[in-house]
Amino acid sequence: MEPRPSGPFPYTPINRRPRIEWPGGAHVAVWVIPNIEVFALNEKMPGGSGGIPDVSVWSVRDYGARVGVFRIMDVLSKRGIRGSVTLNSEVCDAYPQIMEDAMALDWEFLGHCQSNTRRLVDIPPETEKQVIADTLSRITRETGERPRGWLGSGLQETWNTLDHLADEGIDYVCDWINDDQPYLMDIGGRQMVSLPYSTEINDLPAFHRYYQTVEGFESMMRRQFDTLYREGAESGRVMAICLHPFVIGMPHRIWALESALDYIMGHDRVWFATGAEIVDHYLQSGATF
Repeated sequence: MEPRPSGPFPYTPINRRPRIEWPGGAHVAVWVIPNIEVFALNEKMPGGSGGIPDVSVWSVRDYGARVGVFRIMDVLSKRGIRGSVTLNSEVCDAYPQIMEDAMALDWEFLGHCQSNTRRLVDIPPETEKQVIADTLSRITRETGERPRGWLGSGLQETWNTLDHLADEGIDYVCDWINDDQPYLMDIGGRQMVSLPYSTEINDLPAFHRYYQTVEGFESMMRRQFDTLYREGAESGRVMAICLHPFVIGMPHRIWALESALDYIMGHDRVWFATGAEIVDHYLQSGATF
């Protein structure tokens, strides 16, 4: 899209929209998003010192791939919850065992760039289109299904990203963290859904930026749900629970996820769904805006 002062969608305040009804009369559609990523030791690490190799920053992230992601899988599978994975495509080659287990759990896979050490705003502009195409093609070859959703590494986009995603047939994008409901985006006359994601109910900023305690993050998840559940009685809301294996997958933190999920599951009008399931229902509902 051309540079502009606002996004490719109209301003539509939440109190002037069609009523959204989720399956079974649910007040809240909850989707759980494990960010399964790969970081290159011979590249600059995001949030690191700038030195190469940045062993301490890289290795704590590698803990997520070696241990933490399997804790998340265990927590979700015991509760019958399907994850919606934002996937660096290079995970397919770096960690084939993770892919094997995630596919066995029937998780959904979204595109999430090739590596988390290379973001779209940092690569040569002329390579962005091919990087996006290669990311989606690699995930498709690995999983047998083409991703329908996209989250940029670091939630970063250029002015051209949405056009490239539309060219690749992406149905929904999660970079725009500005709502509690899905909404339609106009990408040069082509339709795309913005699906609520979060940098609040997200373990990485909660612990590493806001310095939350484990108890504090567990409380944040509960209170977020309480408000959305109450408001969702009037029109359905979406709650995103955004996870990083090297953060919530630590032994002293995983209980916060277990506790919050059990609390949410103790309510009747909740729909645990994948991103694509939420988008499909929204589009078929007749309540789009």
